[in-house]
Amino acid sequence: MAVLNFFKLSMLLTLLSDVKLGSWMQKESVAVGGFPLQCSRIECPTYDVVYSGDGYEIRLYNSSMWATTSPIDDISFVDGTRTGFLQLFNYIQGQNSYKQQIEMTAPVLTEIAPSDGPFCESSFLVSFYVPKKNQADPPPANGITIQKWGQTYIAVRQFGGFVTDSMVGVEAAALSSSLSGTIWADAIKKSHAGEITTQYTVAQYNSPFEFDNRVNEIWFKFSM
Repeated sequence: MAVLNFFKLSMLLTLLSDVKLGSWMQKESVAVGGFPLQCSRIECPTYDVVYSGDGYEIRLYNSSMWATTSPIDDISFVDGTRTGFLQLFNYIQGQNSYKQQIEMTAPVLTEIAPSDGPFCESSFLVSFYVPKKNQADPPPANGITIQKWGQTYIAVRQFGGFVTDSMVGVEAAALSSSLSGTIWADAIKKSHAGEITTQYTVAQYNSPFEFDNRVNEIWFKFSM
């Protein structure tokens, strides 16, 4: 319980701070396929690795429930994620219809629908994984939607360090390049055929006060 409370508090304090740690912390490399250590301490969604490629892996996630914000329009990924995190933090602290506290989980997801110009706002959806003990009846709350995922394929690229605005597009492009010419790229293209811009997700696993062995991921969700 002490670990969970520390994670909650440290995440909240850093998100409220004006200091952008990612602006001065050197990016740290992380081997693809490494299981995030945070998931040995708090609950994470479960998955099977379907395929490991050069710079990516394909996972099949089991059915799961997620608490998700309404769309947040912002120029900055960091600021949009902060706004959504605070909404979800209040939700798990008991600001929901059941007045129920919910344990912190990982990862924190930020789904990005990129803007079509450099000075336009992107749209962000921030999500927390709902712990298994709450999935049968997740507390409702204003501004929070409970999403049920069926089994979901996800192409994943891992990277280290603190996530910055400039980093997310670069890492998403690197994942796209790694997948180029594969059957997975074709499946992703078909799954996102109706989108004006390519949507992708950033998954963050660590407390902001953890400086070593940080694990972040870019996700492309798709169907087979």
